[in-house]
Amino acid sequence: MATTSTTGSTLLQPLSNAVQLPIDQVNFVVCQLFALLAAIWFRTYLHSSKTSSFIRHVVATLLGLYLALFCFGWYALHFLVQSGISYCIMIVIGVENMHKYCFVFALGYLTVCQITRVYIFDYGQYSADFSGPMMIITQKITSLAYEIHDGMFRKDEELTSSQRGLAVRRMPSLLEYLSYTCNFMGILAGPLCSYRDYIIFIEGRAQHRAQPSPSGKEEMPCERAEPSPNIAVIQKLLICGLSLLFHLTISKTLSVEYNIDERFQATASWPTKVVYLYVSLLAARPKYYFAWTLADAINNAAGFGFRGYDENGTARWDLISNLRIQQIEMSTSFKMFLDNWNIQTALWLKRVCYERASLSPTIQTFILSAIWHGVYPGYYLTFLTGVVMTLAARAMRNNFRHYFIEPPQLKLLYDVLTWIMTQIAISYTVVPFVLLSIKPSFMFYSSWYYCLHIAGILILLLLPVKKTQRGKTTHENVQLSPSRKFDERENSLGQNSFSTTNNVCNQNQEIASRHSSLKQ
Repeated sequence: MATTSTTGSTLLQPLSNAVQLPIDQVNFVVCQLFALLAAIWFRTYLHSSKTSSFIRHVVATLLGLYLALFCFGWYALHFLVQSGISYCIMIVIGVENMHKYCFVFALGYLTVCQITRVYIFDYGQYSADFSGPMMIITQKITSLAYEIHDGMFRKDEELTSSQRGLAVRRMPSLLEYLSYTCNFMGILAGPLCSYRDYIIFIEGRAQHRAQPSPSGKEEMPCERAEPSPNIAVIQKLLICGLSLLFHLTISKTLSVEYNIDERFQATASWPTKVVYLYVSLLAARPKYYFAWTLADAINNAAGFGFRGYDENGTARWDLISNLRIQQIEMSTSFKMFLDNWNIQTALWLKRVCYERASLSPTIQTFILSAIWHGVYPGYYLTFLTGVVMTLAARAMRNNFRHYFIEPPQLKLLYDVLTWIMTQIAISYTVVPFVLLSIKPSFMFYSSWYYCLHIAGILILLLLPVKKTQRGKTTHENVQLSPSRKFDERENSLGQNSFSTTNNVCNQNQEIASRHSSLKQ
């Protein structure tokens, strides 16, 4: 019987007992399914063509706070406290320095809550907890603070093309602010979205997108009928179902902890250890696929997430998608994996840290990612290892890839080898992220004799490393998110991405500014 305590509602305890899952997890899934139905109702009966933006903001906020209260009880007050104090900081401090104060306060408040939850209440518990939504709210608070600072204080010529596109030119009202941070579509599992994209959705301007010309260049925007998200939602719900089925059946039989089992370590051959490491970490991913894809489907069902049309005229509903499963599983480089895993968090890290760091942006970005994720020691081991793996992978790519471009057979061999190496390196790196604690993490690495750590350090010492050219899109840049030539929000993967740029269109002045920046 699932007897795990909860700070939220116990109304679904009988269902929790029936399915043998913790009540927190049952509350989360049921609330997300309710949010999906509410999103369909929101799009049908509270469409922007039928009601005012004020009503849409109010309903989205109240529903979000109700779901938070149902899942987390009085702990949901932390969401309002964090958002409310951050808004006061924005108003009182002013646009010149508020982004710094908001960043420190929001991240600090999140960290204090994580310390309290982990070391006082339930160390090691992976059930739904109130710090999860706070992580998303922290992203939104800090992103918006930087976007307001860019739009209301910095000069346009000081901004990059993507920063100009995301800049906020007026201070949001309190209602707009709470709607952005606590709306029912994203309060439980996100994903992060930019403030401008959210306001455009609320005001009903999402279907006004720039259309591609045959040459792939962006033309002036034109109005088209609003596309239906139904097909995209159904496809994503099917992925959710398959991911949940995989998680409930196969994932539980392939424990990551078995990698440090003494008998397994003593008797298993090295090929067996490598294969099981990969398979066990592969089996750990479907729960993330389920949660993030369901969150994406909820936003799409409400009409949010429309990016534009591809070159074939097909509507794309991946504006705020958080992952691309096929690219993740077929990644042939560390960067390719990071570009397609937790995409919106990667974009957040890039916008608030990597683009703005003056010293060691890669290291600073990994440290911020570790702090944001939480206070388990395993997180820090993972991200410190990730720094070494990322820099070593970049050095290897820069020094050897050009020898394997031609002929196609050699390129295929290179792709197969780099896929194997990438999957092993990713699995090796993220084991502490799953194990959480110091002792089991070091048990695992010592059983592997720290071989990939040593290999990565040797590569960095022996191979020449090209300097990163800031501001340019190069294969050498260690970016934790895709960087496209036109707009950062066009976060499709490398050579597999569409050539169109489907940017959000607002006023004529903004369109002209965007076009001028594209030509630079």
